Amino acid sequence: MKFCMWEAKYLLRLAIPVFFAQVILVLMGVVDTIMAGQISQYDLAALSIASGLWNPILLSLQGILLALTGIVAHHFGAKKTYEIRAQLHQAFYLSLILSVIGFFLINQLHFAIDYIKIEPQVSGLTLGYLNYVKWGLPAFLIYCTFRNVSEGMTLTKPALFISIIGLAVNIPANYIFIYGKFGMLPLGGAGCGIATAIVFWCMAISQITYTYFSKKLNGKFLLRQFNPPNLSQIYNIFKMGIPISLATFFEVTLFACIPLFIANLGAIVVSGHQVAASVSTILFMMPLSLSMAICIRVGNLYGQEQYKKLKSTILTSFLLAIGIACIVASITFIGRNWISDLYSDVPEVISLASAILVLACFYQLPDALQVAANGVLRGLKYTTPISYITFISYWLIGFSIGYVLAKTDFIVPAMGAQGFWLGIIIGLTVASLMMLLTVKKRLSISPFKFN
Repeated sequence: MKFCMWEAKYLLRLAIPVFFAQVILVLMGVVDTIMAGQISQYDLAALSIASGLWNPILLSLQGILLALTGIVAHHFGAKKTYEIRAQLHQAFYLSLILSVIGFFLINQLHFAIDYIKIEPQVSGLTLGYLNYVKWGLPAFLIYCTFRNVSEGMTLTKPALFISIIGLAVNIPANYIFIYGKFGMLPLGGAGCGIATAIVFWCMAISQITYTYFSKKLNGKFLLRQFNPPNLSQIYNIFKMGIPISLATFFEVTLFACIPLFIANLGAIVVSGHQVAASVSTILFMMPLSLSMAICIRVGNLYGQEQYKKLKSTILTSFLLAIGIACIVASITFIGRNWISDLYSDVPEVISLASAILVLACFYQLPDALQVAANGVLRGLKYTTPISYITFISYWLIGFSIGYVLAKTDFIVPAMGAQGFWLGIIIGLTVASLMMLLTVKKRLSISPFKFN
């Protein structure tokens, strides 16, 4: 086996639209932050707290549906069109079930808000945002269902165009509901919740409309006469998706918890960490997009039973991930000071953020390898190890070591935020090694070992 240039180009062709779609979704959050921040610090604080409570629920539920991409990719490779149709219908029912679960969880968040004892004005705006945005949850999950089917059938560009529609709706909707235009009440930061819910419904309707009229997807066939709910098929999607969901939850909560543990170190430290975390989120979009492309391609080849070609694709995927990691790390290192300047004009914050971004360069390689391996495992429909590898490496190893380095003098004098980032590097390195070994072990069994 050797690096295949054709496979690399094909993977990039799949990944690039996904990358820009993900970046645009991140930009929606940036727009919310900027527009809410122009009202008052209370609105901005409420949006930040609400997002911190809402995003883990949203992303965890989305993670369950991500299993659909690998399933559809496998059936698409095997040319099992009727199976794709059946999986779409059952995933749609699953999205409705997950919406009910999401509603229940969101309605319990007031207990968390009461527990952290924030100012009444901020608390009211936070609850307002959550009560509005939850009505967009079913739409988001339905959108994810149809998007995953489209991407599993190698059509990744539609998500890019639909995310552009979402951003185009988000800006005027924020303007109307935050500032109270066209007869609406001014809701401040809570208005972002209504805007986000509207955006999700627009994206869902756009994705369904595209699916129906797409000849490449044969959408009229896919949406014809919905099959009745099949609990066995729904459970199979759920079972494959739970490890992906848990992995997402472990990662999201890790980065959400670090600011809480360094809060007593002062605003400079928290701000410096937040700048680096924000930059890292954007940088992560490229390896994440490549992981999605790998899942699609591996699933297609697995369905076609082209096992020799599949192994070559996996090797190419890892080498491509290494190349992308080196490029991202180089850009981050060279531009660290300029990037930090964009976020703050406080010299101490810029200095700390720049120092942390140097550390972020070192975790690009293990991070790229572990998400690439994640994509391979999803494409092979072998997701079980993903959750426990993520938990062990992120929390038991990464967070524990990070806490010791950041907050104690056991090994070295307390390092503050940088200690947690060193812990993240160690955790991601362990995750990448465990993921790669899992892929190797999986490929050593029948039918792969005979090819």
